[in-house]
Amino acid sequence: MEKNYKNPSKRKKILRKLWKWSKRIFIWLFIFQLCYIIALKWINPPITITQLASWVSGHGLHRDFVKKKNISPNVRLAVMASEDQLYPDHNGFDWQSIQKAMQFNEKHKNRIRGGSTISQQTAKNIFLWQGRSWIRKGLEMYFTFMIEKIWGKKRILELYLNEIETGKGIFGIEAAAQKYFHKPAAQLSKTEAATIAALLPNPKIYGANIQSAFIKRRTQQIVRQMQNIETDEDIKNLVD
Repeated sequence: MEKNYKNPSKRKKILRKLWKWSKRIFIWLFIFQLCYIIALKWINPPITITQLASWVSGHGLHRDFVKKKNISPNVRLAVMASEDQLYPDHNGFDWQSIQKAMQFNEKHKNRIRGGSTISQQTAKNIFLWQGRSWIRKGLEMYFTFMIEKIWGKKRILELYLNEIETGKGIFGIEAAAQKYFHKPAAQLSKTEAATIAALLPNPKIYGANIQSAFIKRRTQQIVRQMQNIETDEDIKNLVD
């Protein structure tokens, strides 16, 4: 006699049950993440996957969340000048920069260039993990779209500045200001803000020596870009 699990009708029932439970799980996960995104418009993320990984790996976790009013306008200007000068204008994605980055990475396999906007980086830092898999990139696009629609530019920028990694075990602009300049983020000058922005492409390496020739040169470049964009009305709206 054949066992029950080899019976076609039994298999169909099992598959229907699995499909039914899969749909329920998906719906509940969707509702949960949507509620979480909406909640973060007003509350601060308790911890992120990247921060948890830093703590587990022994690098520690140093983060002091501060409100927008306690962050120097120079910092907001510096990160836009350094990371995303079209931030006020795009809908979360700078497709031209993404295409250029993809073309560069195809030609230079050992040198990876990113084309992510501040919105994309915020989505990745808060909801996802580090890496370059297609699954993660797909989820990043979804969360970027959602936070652009729900949070708005000012809230995205505020959370970005509080969640960015700025050194080994150091997260957020307040912890970076205290670590590198022994002052609160509210008091950072243009040059100091530009110095922290210069670390962002690879904070674990660059943060180890902020007095290096590369960081000094990169800081000067960012300061010049800050001067170029600070009169733009859309930029000023986000900086003030």
